[in-house]
Amino acid sequence: MLRILRFLTAGESHGPALLTILEGLPAGLPVDPAALNAELARRQRGVGSGPRMRIERDRAEILSGVLEGHTTGAPVALRIVNRDHAKWRGRPIPPFTAPRPGHADLSAALKYGYRDLRPALERASARETAARVAVGALAKQLLAALGITVGGYVRAIGPVEADLSAIPLAERPARAEKHPTRCPDPQAAQAMQEAIEEIIRRRDTLGGVIEIVALGVPPGLGSHVHWDRRLDARLAAAVMSVQAIKGVEIGPAFANARLPGTQAHDPIRQQGRRLVRPTNRAGGIEGGISNGQPIVVRAAMKPIATTLTPQPTVDLAAGAETPTHYERSDFCPVPRAVPVLEAMVALVLADALLEKLGGDTFDELQTRLAALRQPRLDDLPQDGTPHIFWPDDTWEDTP
Repeated sequence: MLRILRFLTAGESHGPALLTILEGLPAGLPVDPAALNAELARRQRGVGSGPRMRIERDRAEILSGVLEGHTTGAPVALRIVNRDHAKWRGRPIPPFTAPRPGHADLSAALKYGYRDLRPALERASARETAARVAVGALAKQLLAALGITVGGYVRAIGPVEADLSAIPLAERPARAEKHPTRCPDPQAAQAMQEAIEEIIRRRDTLGGVIEIVALGVPPGLGSHVHWDRRLDARLAAAVMSVQAIKGVEIGPAFANARLPGTQAHDPIRQQGRRLVRPTNRAGGIEGGISNGQPIVVRAAMKPIATTLTPQPTVDLAAGAETPTHYERSDFCPVPRAVPVLEAMVALVLADALLEKLGGDTFDELQTRLAALRQPRLDDLPQDGTPHIFWPDDTWEDTP
């Protein structure tokens, strides 16, 4: 998934802290700790959150890899303290033996042989995404310094869908931040909030659809040559790795699947010596390679598994059917998931950019990026003559 950058997270939901290490950033990148912590604050905001968000005050402590406000080229280590840990430290915790449908509880117990499900739910918890947002914030700072922005918003919550046809793509993320549902369509945002409030009264949960947009991405990131270098595959894998995400599409992929081919693709036009695309149904990626158009990634988030209304399960210790036990959680995490998905998309794009440009310092990156341009006819020297790609003597027919 990542080829130049690499990050690991560690920590439990109610443990002392979350730790993360990001390796591969070039030396000399300016780092703004306030902007990093602003991303963590965004992750904590959103209608439908559970009570945990009233406890935590997430801030990332930079432990290494940044000196005098700039990266050194060494791994960057970050720590985020769990304030809620104080309530758990030093006290006996009753065993958790009734797995929740849709959670990692049962599958992790089958894999690792847990006698108590607590280790599964502690590590599988979406609390881990705070660490992802922190390293993603560094990737966003790298991209922003090179003229690339990554933003996101909510397209749907439950049955409520936004109408974004009249809102320019570049304006949607900023408009979304004005409402606690993170939806740029004001009417839909209000209806989404009402749907969340209703689901809370019904002691249930809601999922939805999130869209992430990257602007200013140059052409040429990714590759068609190998399956694991395709940019769309790398983005899909990163987004699918986020807790509760069960589906991904690049651009309007599922709508395209219902169209004839003559309507599903983006025409190539000539404007002077430049090549332009009047539409973006490919979502900015063709053949696994960025084409210079905005990159659009959509993700489907399921209603989370922890519900106030009990669901049928089996107590693995008692060997009898029982209703699920409620473990404090969100009612609708969709608005809060927006900065998490932004972080994962930013990490993949930053990685692909570093792979394309190379270099050990930020100054080298800036110089090399200037050479990447929107495609022009002058960049594509086609001579129009036939070529023999496979000579007759390259293959002998099997008798």
